[in-house]
Amino acid sequence: MNEKLKEKIMESLASVLPITVIVLLISMTIVPLEVGTLTLFLTGAFLLIVGMGFFQLGAEMSMTPIGQGIGGYLVKKSRLPVIIIVCLVMGILITIAEPDLQVLANQVASIPNQVLIWTVAIGVGIFLVIAFLRILFHVHLAKLLIFFYICLFVLAFIAPSEFTAVAFDSGGVTTGPMTVPFIMALGVGLSSARSDKESANDSFGLVALCSIGPILMVLLLSIFYHPTDASYAAVEVPTIVTTHDVAREFTHALPEYTQEVLTCMLPIVAVLIVFQLATRTYRSRQLIRMGIGLIYTIVGLILFLTGVNVGFAPVGNLIGNGLGSGNTMKWILIPIGIIIGYYTVKAEPAVQVLNVQVEELTGGMVSRKMMNTALSIGVACAVALAMLRVLTGINIFWIIIPGYAAALLLTHLVPSVFVGIAFDSGGVASGPMTSTFLLPLAMGACSAVGGNVVTDAFGIVALVALAPLLTIQIMGMIYNHKSKNIQETDVLVADDTVIDIEED
Repeated sequence: MNEKLKEKIMESLASVLPITVIVLLISMTIVPLEVGTLTLFLTGAFLLIVGMGFFQLGAEMSMTPIGQGIGGYLVKKSRLPVIIIVCLVMGILITIAEPDLQVLANQVASIPNQVLIWTVAIGVGIFLVIAFLRILFHVHLAKLLIFFYICLFVLAFIAPSEFTAVAFDSGGVTTGPMTVPFIMALGVGLSSARSDKESANDSFGLVALCSIGPILMVLLLSIFYHPTDASYAAVEVPTIVTTHDVAREFTHALPEYTQEVLTCMLPIVAVLIVFQLATRTYRSRQLIRMGIGLIYTIVGLILFLTGVNVGFAPVGNLIGNGLGSGNTMKWILIPIGIIIGYYTVKAEPAVQVLNVQVEELTGGMVSRKMMNTALSIGVACAVALAMLRVLTGINIFWIIIPGYAAALLLTHLVPSVFVGIAFDSGGVASGPMTSTFLLPLAMGACSAVGGNVVTDAFGIVALVALAPLLTIQIMGMIYNHKSKNIQETDVLVADDTVIDIEED
């Protein structure tokens, strides 16, 4: 086996194993599961681990160089109108190909899937253009974020309340494992054309801005598509008796997700082919490596989505329903949510891609370990709040308004690089594992306690996306404080050294 691939699979195993153990413990104690259902889950976990390994290696080999190459060429060789058109089209095409968006669209009953998908895609395309213009014209990220979030919340109060949670969830699922590596690398390529010292910092923030567009567009859409007929379709757990039944479930699902992933990848492959024919940017060896990377990415995503949707989502819904049943036991959802939330973010492929790029671009200033720890703690708290909403029906505004207000306030207190990192992390932390495991878990629990699934269960993705905005910026404040102390210490040491020399 390729050593690099083996390394990625082992990283995936380390990420997924804690979640698997938690589910096993719950199934043996609080919510007993049938052996067949448990086998379905374990098979899904295996496919998830292998799929994540292939995907992470594939994204590293293909998506990152594609984004960097296109971004760098556009800035150096193209005129502004061409760059704007290319960014808009690429943003739309890549978002349509995002698997996470398909998952959310299937859950929203009151708007046709394609209408919702295209609405979100247009939002990403528009804000990808805005993100590029910010890099080009040196616009401060914090100012843009404050302006657009004010517009967002004004619109949220006008739009139907039933769609608030769905709209904010759309911002989280849009930036998933397909779009994040490309958008992050595109930002690096766009900013590389600038020679000033802030160019590296400005490569962050594309994901943050691209997460705002879908929320605004879905809120606008909800004004015209009144969600009065919104309904919840429960996830059905198939009847599993033998191992043959397990194999049948995955075999039947595999062609569907293969077609979905191939459809997702087609726009990206087409962009690469057209770009290479027009510019001859990449050499033969680079193209071969990128081609292999695309194959790894396709295989990884097929295995990942099949494992998650066949094994994880139904079991997550079933466990949530079991935990939500009973007046006394339902409150255990909160501590269980904390534990699951802490480890779930570690299993997000897009988070791992982001962590590597952040570590490289910051020269180790923000390590992968620091990023993982901060994101895990933040997401754990977010899931706890989401479970509290499921149990009590608290309006999501009571959480997201103070949360975003605090996050925007922190943008003035931390180094600009941490602002971009934090808001980018918010977009990628809420990836496939959140929408396909935590969301069904919340839906199952909400259904069991008799709550409104549309208003109370939806929103968990939004809260997960909000958590890193706070935790990473707080980490930035701590880093800033320590840096100042080190600088002051260095000055004192330098002064003492001068005195010693004079005395000699």
